[in-house]
Amino acid sequence: MSHQVHIIGGGLAGSEAAWQLAEAGLKVRLSEMRGGGDSTPAHDSDRLAEMVCSNSFRSDDAENNAVGLLHQEMRVLGSLVMAAADKHRVPAGSALAVDRERFAEEVTRQIATHLNIEVVRERVDALPASGSTIVATGPLTAPGLADAIANVTGSDALAFFDAIAPIVHRDSIDMDVCWMAARWDKGGKDYINCPMNREQYEAFVAALNEGEKTEFKEWEKDTPYFEGCMPIEVMASRGVETLRYGPMKGVGLDDPRTGRWPYACVQLRQDNALGTLWNMVGFQTKLKHGEQVRIFRTIPGLENAEFARLGGIHRNSFIRSPELLDGELRLRALPHVRFAGQITGCEGYVESAAIGLLAARFAAAEARGETLPPPPAETALGALLGHITGGAEADTYQPMNINFGLMPPLEGPKTKKVDRKKLYTNRAREALAGWLERSEVVPA
Repeated sequence: MSHQVHIIGGGLAGSEAAWQLAEAGLKVRLSEMRGGGDSTPAHDSDRLAEMVCSNSFRSDDAENNAVGLLHQEMRVLGSLVMAAADKHRVPAGSALAVDRERFAEEVTRQIATHLNIEVVRERVDALPASGSTIVATGPLTAPGLADAIANVTGSDALAFFDAIAPIVHRDSIDMDVCWMAARWDKGGKDYINCPMNREQYEAFVAALNEGEKTEFKEWEKDTPYFEGCMPIEVMASRGVETLRYGPMKGVGLDDPRTGRWPYACVQLRQDNALGTLWNMVGFQTKLKHGEQVRIFRTIPGLENAEFARLGGIHRNSFIRSPELLDGELRLRALPHVRFAGQITGCEGYVESAAIGLLAARFAAAEARGETLPPPPAETALGALLGHITGGAEADTYQPMNINFGLMPPLEGPKTKKVDRKKLYTNRAREALAGWLERSEVVPA
C-alpha cells in the first residue's frame, strides 16, 4: 500500500496519529521496530501503545483537573487512545486507569485492521529525505535514529531518567492489615492501603536510603530525573518527611481499625481488569531487584508479597522542542518532518497521545492543501502545544505534564482555588467549541 504519511513509532502518540490520519482518509505507513527483531529496555511485548510505567491516565475529572480536561477534549476529537482506555478501564477512584494488556491489544487490533494503515515491523535509522513524516519514537528512540536527529538539529538531545513501579499479586497481600479505600472516600474503595506507624515509617525510609541502587553508566551520571516520576529512594534521600507529604501521605485515609489517619500509608492501584495485579503507587525505583523484595516486604501487609514485576529504570531522551519545532510540530530544519509524543518533551501517556493527535491533524490539513489553526491556548490541547512549541524556555526545557499553569491567567477578581479550576475548564470548553466551529474541524 502506498502511503501519504509515514509514522515512525507505534507507541501511544504514533498509534493515535495513525488513527487520526486514517480516519481522515489518508494512507499511513506505521513503522514499529518491536516485533521486527528489536525492542527496548522497558517494553515487554510488540503490542502497539504498550504502557510501560503505570496503568493510569491520572484524573478523569474534566471539571476540576487539567488532565481530566485533556481527556475530554481528546474524546471530542475522536481519540482512539481514549476510546480504548474507556473500554478497558479498571476501578481507580476518580482516576482513569486501565487493564494495560487489554488496552494495548485493543489499540493494536484497531490499527492493524484499519484499511488505511499498513503496520510494518522495522527499525528506522534515518529521517526520511522527503515525504510527510511524523517521528513518534518516544523517549527510548533507537540509537541510530537518535544520532540522525542530533545530526539534523545540530544540538544534543536532552535526557532524563524515568523509573517503573513494582506490581504485586493481589492474593499475596494481607488484607487483615490493609484495607480498601480512596482518599477522602472519593470514587469508592478503589485502593489497597498499607498503614504505617511512625516507627515503621522511619525504619522504611532508612532502609530506602541504605538500599543498594542500580549502577549508572558513565554517560548517564549527569542525567536529571523528571520531578513528576521521581524514584522513591531519591525522594527519601531529600529528607525523612518527604515521602509522608508525597506518595505515602496518610491524609484523608481513615483506617477502619483505629478511625484515624495512619502516620504514613502505601497505596496500591488495580492494574488489570481481573483485579489480580496491583501497582504500588508512586513507587518508581532504581533499587536493585533483591533490595526491592527485601525492603518492600517490610511494608505492613506486604510481608509475603509476590511481585509480578519489579521496578526498573531507563534513560529517556527528548529534543529541545521550543527551539527546534514550529507551531505545527514541524522540525524547522526539515519541515516535512513532524515530532510527536514524549520525544517532544511532554510527559505522561495522555499528553503523549494528545500531541500525536495534533501532529496528525496538522499533517492531514497540510495534505489537503489547508492550514489548521492551532487550538486556543485556553484549551488543554492548545496549552500543551504552546508550551512545547515556544512557551517554555529552550535553555531550561524539561518534561511537563498538562496543568492549569500552562494556560493564560484568568481575568477578573480572584476566586477560591476550587472555583478557579472550574473557570479554567468552562473557559476551555467554550474555546474548544469555538475552534471547532471556526476551523471547520470535524471530529473523527
